[in-house]
Amino acid sequence: MNPVLRVNDLCIDFIQEGKKISAVRDISFSLFKNQITAVVGESGSGKSVTALSILRLLPPAARITKGEILFSENENSTINLLKTNDDEIREIRGKKISMIFQEPMTSLNPVFSCGSQLMESILTHQKLTVKEARELALYWLEQVRLPDPPLTFKKYPHQLSGGQRQRIMIAMALCCNPSLLICDEPTSALDVCVQKNIIQLIKELQQKTQTAVLFITHDLGVVAEIADNALVLYKGNLVEQNDVKMLFRNPHHPYTKALLACRPVNHPKGIPLPTIDHFLKSEEEAPIIRETARPKKSDFLINPVAEKEVLLSVKNLSVRYPTKRNIFGKPVSWLHALENINFDIYKGETLGIVGESGCGKTTLGRALLRLINVSKGEIFYKGTNLLKIPNTALNRFRKEIQIVFQDPYSSLNPKLRIREAIAEPLNVHHIIKNPKDRNERVNELLLHVQLKREHAHRYPHEFSGGQRQRIVMARALSVQPSFIVFDESVSALDVSVQAHILNLIHQLKEEFGFTVVFISHDLSVVRYMSDRILVMQKGKIVETGTPDEIFLRPQSPYTRHLISCIPKVPA
Repeated sequence: MNPVLRVNDLCIDFIQEGKKISAVRDISFSLFKNQITAVVGESGSGKSVTALSILRLLPPAARITKGEILFSENENSTINLLKTNDDEIREIRGKKISMIFQEPMTSLNPVFSCGSQLMESILTHQKLTVKEARELALYWLEQVRLPDPPLTFKKYPHQLSGGQRQRIMIAMALCCNPSLLICDEPTSALDVCVQKNIIQLIKELQQKTQTAVLFITHDLGVVAEIADNALVLYKGNLVEQNDVKMLFRNPHHPYTKALLACRPVNHPKGIPLPTIDHFLKSEEEAPIIRETARPKKSDFLINPVAEKEVLLSVKNLSVRYPTKRNIFGKPVSWLHALENINFDIYKGETLGIVGESGCGKTTLGRALLRLINVSKGEIFYKGTNLLKIPNTALNRFRKEIQIVFQDPYSSLNPKLRIREAIAEPLNVHHIIKNPKDRNERVNELLLHVQLKREHAHRYPHEFSGGQRQRIVMARALSVQPSFIVFDESVSALDVSVQAHILNLIHQLKEEFGFTVVFISHDLSVVRYMSDRILVMQKGKIVETGTPDEIFLRPQSPYTRHLISCIPKVPA
């Protein structure tokens, strides 16, 4: 059987400030009809660059210096995509080769309805009347299982959930029956249940249409669920390719072994997660396994909840938002984001909060810090009701409780150097007034989060996602808080970077002695991190227990459903 796509010896360089950076080095692989091939690797490994080169969507700084990309729509014709002119490649994009991008909100036009954007894709590539295009659009909305297709057709992107927007993108990609579908991290920002639905949907539609699929992801659980074959990229090199079952059962390359070992699942609490560095000797030398480099349990220990001293107590907490108002502006209907929430947080523990998107996790985390208005209830911190403290007297409380947000880039001012960003809380709370002492404190914090002193002079855009997450952790620690909320702080990170950050949180917690609320939709991460877990559904707590109680003996049907959605990775 001839491959739908064959990539031979592809090399891609980037020219930045007159310097050449090799992004892809001599990559070769083939994609076949009715097969899903996964591309896995860390950020910067060349996954997306390879995919964008297929559709000739590389940025101006990129140069394809070698290789060919041969596309065969049928047995009789083969075309080198790198030698097509602009008109020919536009004819291929969307019609013969389609792509689903990582973030649907930035891929969809916010000023046009979802139906009109789907129709535009159909009319661009198919000779149909407007009526026929509308009927086909409604058919595909039904195929991707969106509720009430005629109503969804009229909605705008902001009126849909993340999972629904991703379904719109899938419909747009498949509506012209392409021979090849490229999926670039389509599930990375979704919770575990929506992710499972999207994976099942792509797989079912792929089998129905017999399309070849190139599926890019950093999540090995997703690879195990969806793919037939897998390609492993490391720093622009294709280091391993194999059948998925064989890849998990018997990985050959040290980097593949490292990716598999970094996952929190099956790692007991108290033992640091292995990282890429524990398997690869160095970036410069040939990769070899370092069996002796893995940390031992004695390197750090999670502080157990022993004294049972209540640090923070939540009583009958409710948060609601008006969804409809009368002509006088008075609310007549409400959305209950949180409803009668009750729980205690003990000093020194890590409390995990899990649930699907929209369950109220983030709302709860922000309510604890008084970042949003609370409708009713009480929040006692060290015996003081935080909701009774006037806004003018919040400074002492703000110093005690900090938050690390999901997206560190949007949390940092792009115009401030890192030194100024970390020092800002020190200025606000008048902790260290002497500039020299303040700079020394910033240097100490950078070392605590495993960054270098010279990083202090850089701007946020000069760092990777994992480094930016370390920076916002250093900023949160600058005022020596006793309580920190981590809100989805590792959800967008590669598995190896995630392992570094999780280990770092444990180390800092032991060193600084703060209490943690850890919010995440990744159940395996929460299980590894937490002393206790709260499971939330539709603004309510449906179950509370230790990680083993939640995962091994779940009492709530909803908890059992969440656990069933976790991708099953071969041991």
